[in-house]
Amino acid sequence: MSFPARTLASAALTAAALAACVGSSSASSQSAAAVTLPPVGAVLDYQLGAAYTPPAGVTLVTRDSTASPVAGMYSICYVNGFQTQPSEKNVWLNQRKHLLLKDSSGKPVEDPDWPGEYLVDTSTAAKRTELAGIMGTVIDQCATKGFKAVEIDNLDSFSRSGGKLTVSNNLAYAKLLADRTHSRNLAIGQKNSPEQASQARSEVGFDFAVSEECHRWKECSAYSKVYGSNVMDIEYTDNLRGTFKDVCKDPATPRTTTLRDHYLVGPDDSAYRFDHC
Repeated sequence: MSFPARTLASAALTAAALAACVGSSSASSQSAAAVTLPPVGAVLDYQLGAAYTPPAGVTLVTRDSTASPVAGMYSICYVNGFQTQPSEKNVWLNQRKHLLLKDSSGKPVEDPDWPGEYLVDTSTAAKRTELAGIMGTVIDQCATKGFKAVEIDNLDSFSRSGGKLTVSNNLAYAKLLADRTHSRNLAIGQKNSPEQASQARSEVGFDFAVSEECHRWKECSAYSKVYGSNVMDIEYTDNLRGTFKDVCKDPATPRTTTLRDHYLVGPDDSAYRFDHC
């Protein structure tokens, strides 16, 4: 499920990204043992819409790849790995259109809930390798900036592909991204798609899980059965099941659970909301 965890990121990538190499599986396995996981039971601030000084008590933050990590705090780098960012629409349509999934009429497939986000085509090994080179450059930038982990969004894009993509396609692509991430000594988080959690961890090598609205959709246990306490959840004010107090009282709710406003705006916006269990 892909609910509001998007930001209008703009990372200008050069042609060199297409030739960026992808780390090997053996290197990934060796590096994965050395990564530092997000702190268990941390207070998370999910800052995709704006980067700002975290509120008092926050011990973990997620920011877009175009932002910088918080000094002295474990910071996770958000990467929209399986769909394009609206701000990069022209780049993908003009320079990388061959890597976009097409419908039967040849038109790029767009996420119906997020205009301007096109699904990338993970259906062949050649396209997965080229895509991993492009996204690998973003992952490298996350490492250079000092982030400790990467969150790859839209693993579930196959569910919006009209049958043109499969779970296996996306897991194979995710494995390339995990290898690249581990080669930079960063942890990598599975984002959404709870039904694939077990396979995603064993075949891809995800280190932790990030859920949007697992309480709302009664999916939290699907993650915790696989990742144990290495699960974090973001619930949204406009789509709660009960009250946020109810969310926090539920024994299935991850210890690291945060409440945010729909568009993840900054505290200077009247729509801003932040709370945590």
